[in-house]
Amino acid sequence: MKTDFTSVITGFLLRALPAFLLVSWASAQQRPNVLFILVDDMGWADLEGYGSDLHRTPRIDALADQGMRFTSAYSASPVCSPTRASIMTGKHPAKLHMTIWREAAKRPPLDRPLLPPITRDSLPHDEVTIAEVLHDAGYMTAHVGKWHLGTAEYYPQTQGFDYNVGGTLWGAPQTFFYPYSGSQTFSGLRYVPHLGGGQAGEYLTDRLTSEAIRILRNERDRPFFLHLAFHTVHTPIEGKPATVDRYRRRIREGMLHRNPHYAAMVHALDENVGRVLDTLDDLGVADNTLVILTSDNGGYVNRFDEMQVTDNTPLRSGKGSLYEGGIRVPAIVRWPGVTQPGAESDVPISSIDYYRTILSVAGLPGDREHNRTVDGIDLTPLLRDPDHTPDRAALYFHYPHYYATTSPVSALRVGRWKLLRYYEDSRAELYDLADDLGERSDLAGEKPEIVAALTERLEAWWGRMDAQHPSPRLADR
Repeated sequence: MKTDFTSVITGFLLRALPAFLLVSWASAQQRPNVLFILVDDMGWADLEGYGSDLHRTPRIDALADQGMRFTSAYSASPVCSPTRASIMTGKHPAKLHMTIWREAAKRPPLDRPLLPPITRDSLPHDEVTIAEVLHDAGYMTAHVGKWHLGTAEYYPQTQGFDYNVGGTLWGAPQTFFYPYSGSQTFSGLRYVPHLGGGQAGEYLTDRLTSEAIRILRNERDRPFFLHLAFHTVHTPIEGKPATVDRYRRRIREGMLHRNPHYAAMVHALDENVGRVLDTLDDLGVADNTLVILTSDNGGYVNRFDEMQVTDNTPLRSGKGSLYEGGIRVPAIVRWPGVTQPGAESDVPISSIDYYRTILSVAGLPGDREHNRTVDGIDLTPLLRDPDHTPDRAALYFHYPHYYATTSPVSALRVGRWKLLRYYEDSRAELYDLADDLGERSDLAGEKPEIVAALTERLEAWWGRMDAQHPSPRLADR
């Protein structure tokens, strides 16, 4: 009888290992996998299941039917990098002093009424990332796609990831078509690394998905954390030509979504989410995989190539703003055997919550010192019971910067009430989200007592976060 040399060696090593290491190894093998799908700039109403009148997203909607769909999920910031840092650390961007994307942190505007604070452009190494915790517990950790959390010395490989495919200091590619490089959209040459060997016409969303699937198949014997951060649907707004034509023919008078190029990008996203989910099924690991899908901020409502990109109606405004259109995002969580199929929750949640939630699902304590400073909550009780009410008094937002949709502003939501506090003129706006989701009726003048109470809470939170604030220009002082 032929002896399997590998089996003999493995058996010897297992017998030789101390008992506590065997227990650790066994528990690592049984821990659930984590697939975190992060979409760039996808608005709250961009998915068919969230109300889009043009986009077709059958695979993502099917994922929601298998898990829990959140209708009041928020990004911690109205722009990308701060939200991504909040997912990695569980901390609020205000506490991290990462409240703007990397390029703007390096070169803030100096010609506006207020000067933005000097912020960090890279995620510090002394922060403990969710990838580091999972890696130390025996997980294979892979980042595929957009990183935008620092220069090369802060790339995913230095933050707990075994793999980094495509992650760079840049926030968007020059083009979504191979070779994904050039200088036509953004200043200077940009490229997406680790994606050589492609062919003309190859599409970035497809290629990133293929790379993610390759890693999953090669690492099938270890529990995994796959952070699949698609560049879509960020500018440049480029869809596959045939799909663009298909959606152009679908547009009718009165539709809110009217950009066929953007619709084609959403379509490609949906197809590729389906490909990854099919791979989980093929590998036999779907039932032991937590899947989270969300966006890093609200939809981009400005123009690209003379066409409005998307429309967040019924929400007001979009990316960059602290109105609902800038921070309320789609969020879907499927935890097989735990989340009830087709469950829906209107409980407000935030991107700062995923850190504690993933630790809880994986049964890991994490870093004790880091945990003391984490701002998010564990969502697993809510995932188990849609009627659960989390113990959280308020959600806070802090954006002390300018954008096309806003001047520097902070905000908080307490129950039905939402307060915005602008820095240029100390103006306060108050909205009742239960009756006015579109934030059309400012009630600040009618309810000064609520404004005063919420302002006091916001200012106390600034102190706890050591939040940074804009300041007058020297010439104005």
